[in-house]
Amino acid sequence: MFDNSIMDTNFFQYLERFFYFTLGLITILNPLAAAAIMVSILGETANPNEVKKISLKTSLTVFIAALITIFAGDFIFKLFGINLPSLKVIGGILLFKLSLDMLQGEISNTKHTKEESNEAKEKEDISIVPLGIPILFGPGVLTTLIVLKTKYNDIFSLSLLLSAILVSSLVVYLTLRYSYTIVNFIGVTGLKIATRIMGLIVGAIASEFLISGFKELWKVLH
Repeated sequence: MFDNSIMDTNFFQYLERFFYFTLGLITILNPLAAAAIMVSILGETANPNEVKKISLKTSLTVFIAALITIFAGDFIFKLFGINLPSLKVIGGILLFKLSLDMLQGEISNTKHTKEESNEAKEKEDISIVPLGIPILFGPGVLTTLIVLKTKYNDIFSLSLLLSAILVSSLVVYLTLRYSYTIVNFIGVTGLKIATRIMGLIVGAIASEFLISGFKELWKVLH
C-alpha cells in the first residue's frame, strides 16, 4: 500500500521547488524593468499592435533561449572544462552584482547600458535585441538555469523547471503587453520599490549559489 504521508510530503516538496524556480526566474528576468525600458524606447505614442507584436516576439525569444540553455548550456560549459561549483560561484557573483543594483532601484549594467539603450532607439525591431537578449535573458538567467538543471537533475524536477520557464515567459509577455498601463499606474516610485523587493530575492539566490559553490570547491581542493 502507498504511504499517503510520504506522497503528501513529496507533493509539497515539488510544489515548493516549482515556486522556487518560478519566483527566482521572474525576479532575475525582471520584466518590470524591461517594460519601463520598452516604454522609454518606443515613446508615449506607440502603436498598440506594435506593442503586442514586440511583447509576443520578446517572450518567445526568452522562452527559446531558456530551452536552448537547459538542453545545451551545460554541455557547452563542460566542453570548456567549467565544473558546477565554479559555475555556482561566478553565477552567484553575477546575481549579487545584479541584486545590489536592484536594491538601489537601478537597472544593472550587466543587463543593459546607456550606449545599448541609445542604439536600441535607432533599431526598427527591439524585440530580440536588446529586449529579449540581454535585457531580459542575460548572463544571470543563463547561469541560474544551468545551475538549477544540474542541481535538481531528476526528470520530475526538469519538468518543473520547464513549467517555470513557460510561466515566466508568460509573465514577461503580459508585463510587456500591458507595459504602458503598468508603468502609468505604479509610476517611477512603484517601479523602484518593486525592483528593490526583487533585488532581495535575487540576493538570497546569489548567496545560496556562492555558499554552495565555495563549499564544493573547498571539498575538491582538500
